[in-house]
Amino acid sequence: MAIERTLSIIKPDATRRNLTGKIAAKFEEAGLRIVASKRIHLSLAQAQAFYGVHKDRPFFGELTEFMASEPVVVQVLEGEGAIAKNREVMGATNPANAADGTIRKEFALSMGENSVHGSDAAETAAVEIAFFFSGLELVG
Repeated sequence: MAIERTLSIIKPDATRRNLTGKIAAKFEEAGLRIVASKRIHLSLAQAQAFYGVHKDRPFFGELTEFMASEPVVVQVLEGEGAIAKNREVMGATNPANAADGTIRKEFALSMGENSVHGSDAAETAAVEIAFFFSGLELVG
């Protein structure tokens, strides 16, 4: 497998409960390197821009308001097959369907407050990483 980079967001429900370190450790234990990381507080406009692909979906307003409600930690993860590995470590979107040991099984409060976001494909990862990080911030 090729070395890839993917975006990870530790969402407001997890930062509020001080789970940033525990979640980051799960990525590292899975063999992913954190090559960029920062804690930010998205404005509603920034959250709407980031999730713009979902603007016509019924959950868009709730999602963007949630993502702007409190700080998040945005990270770039790197490793072999990083996109698939990240999604495996996160677990299913619905924590009730997530496998034991995954972030969402252990930490998610609900399907909406599911603690993490991760890119779903290489093309998406490139766009999402560029949304939050300049090339100078990616230290691999």
